[in-house]
Amino acid sequence: MFKKFTNGCVRVVNRWLPDAFLFAVILSIVVFIGALAATGLPVFTTAKDADGKPMLDLISAWGNSNGFWSLLSFSMQMALVLVLGSACASAKPFKALLRYLAGLCKNNMHAIVVTTFVSTICCWLNWGFGLVIGALLAKEVVRRVPTVDYPLLIASAYSGFVVWHAGLSGSIPLDLVAGKTFGEVTYQAAISETLLHPVNLIMCAVILVAMPFINYAMHPNAERTITVDPALLADEEEKKYEIKTPADKIEHSKILWGILVLMGLAYIVHYFFVEKGSLGLNIVNFIFLFLGILLHGDLRRYVDAIAEAAAGAAGVLLQFPFYAGIMGLMIAKNAEGVSLAGVISQFFVSISNTVTFPMLSFLAAGIVNFFVPSGGGQWAVQGPIMMPAGAALGIPAGRTAMAVAWGDQWTNMIQPFWALPALGIAKLSARDVMGYLVVVLLFTGVVACLGFLAWGLLF
Repeated sequence: MFKKFTNGCVRVVNRWLPDAFLFAVILSIVVFIGALAATGLPVFTTAKDADGKPMLDLISAWGNSNGFWSLLSFSMQMALVLVLGSACASAKPFKALLRYLAGLCKNNMHAIVVTTFVSTICCWLNWGFGLVIGALLAKEVVRRVPTVDYPLLIASAYSGFVVWHAGLSGSIPLDLVAGKTFGEVTYQAAISETLLHPVNLIMCAVILVAMPFINYAMHPNAERTITVDPALLADEEEKKYEIKTPADKIEHSKILWGILVLMGLAYIVHYFFVEKGSLGLNIVNFIFLFLGILLHGDLRRYVDAIAEAAAGAAGVLLQFPFYAGIMGLMIAKNAEGVSLAGVISQFFVSISNTVTFPMLSFLAAGIVNFFVPSGGGQWAVQGPIMMPAGAALGIPAGRTAMAVAWGDQWTNMIQPFWALPALGIAKLSARDVMGYLVVVLLFTGVVACLGFLAWGLLF
C-alpha cells in the first residue's frame, strides 16, 4: 500500500510538475492574483509617484529592488555553495573521504539509509554544508551501488534539509538569543528554550532515526527503478599540465598557493577564536573555497575545477530573482497595511488557542514558506504577526519562534527553490525527486504537528 501511494505521487509529479523555472513563473502569476484578492488593490491605480506618473502597485512590488532584485546577494551565496562545494569535492583527498563513506553501502538499503542519515546530521549542524554534502555523497554512493534508484537517492540526500531550521544554523532561534524587536516589544529566548528544548530535540531525533527507513521503504521495485550508468558519473581523466613558460610557472607556483592557503587559514582561525563568529553561510563558503584550494594543491588546477562546476549554477542564477519577486508580492501592503502573507497568518491566529497555537503557527508558516522560501524573509513576514499573538496567549517566545522555524523548513520539501543546488550537482530536474519528497513532507508534517501539540500540553 505504501509503495502504491509513493508510486502514485511520483507519477502525478512526473506528469504535472513543469520545469522548475516554469514552476516559478506559474507561482508568480498565482501569487499576483492572490495578492490582488487579499489586498483589494486594483491592477491600475490612480496614485501618483513623485514624478506624477501612474504606477502599478503590485507590478512595482514584484519588479523593484525590494522584490525581484532583493535576493541578489543571497543568490550569489547559493551559487557559490554549489560551485565551491562541487570544486572542493573534485579534489582527490575529498573524493577519498566520500568514497570511504560510500564504501559503507553494500546494497540499496544501505545506500538510502546512509545517505539520508549523513545528510540529516550535516544539515542539522549547518544547512549550507549539508545541502552540498548530501548530493555529493549520493553521487559517490551510486557508483558503489548502481542498482539503487537514482532519483530516490538524490531525494534522500535532500530530505535531510527538513531539519535545518531546528539545528545549529537556524536563523530564527539564533536571532532571538540577542533579542528581536517587533513594533515596540523585544522578544528574547535562550537556546535552551528553542534549539535545545527537549521537544525540538525529540522531533529532530525522530526524523533522524525514522526518515532513512521511510525513504528506503519508498524504493521502487526492480522494474520501476531508475538507475544511472556509473560510467556517466565517473571522474574525467585528470588533466595533465605542461609548464613551459614563465606564466605557466606562476600559475602552478607552490609559493603563491602556500601564501594564499595560509591567509585563508589565518582568517578562519581569527573568525572563530578572536571574533567568536558563528557558522554562517559566508564563512561556510569561505571554508569551502580555501579547503578546495588546499586540497587541489595547485591554483591553476583549482581555477579549472571552478570552471567545470560553474555550469551547475544556472538554475540558481535564473530562478532566484523570480522567487524574490514572489516574496515582494507576498508582503506588498495596501493603505491599511494588509498583505497576502499577513492574511494567511492572521487566519491561523484567529482559530488558535493556547494549545493549538504553535501547531497552527507551524502550518501557517509552511504555507507562507511555499511562497517566501527564505528563513530571513519568513521571519520578517510572520514575526510581527505571530510573536505578539503568541505573547497575548501567554505562549513563550521560544515556542512561537520554533513553530515558525519548523514551518519554514517543512515545505522546502516540495519547493524547488532550495533543491536547485542539489539538483545542479546531481544533474536532475525537480520533477525527478519531488514525488518522493511529498511523502517526506507528509511524514515530517505529522511529526511536527504532534510535537507542537505535545509542547503546548506538557510544557
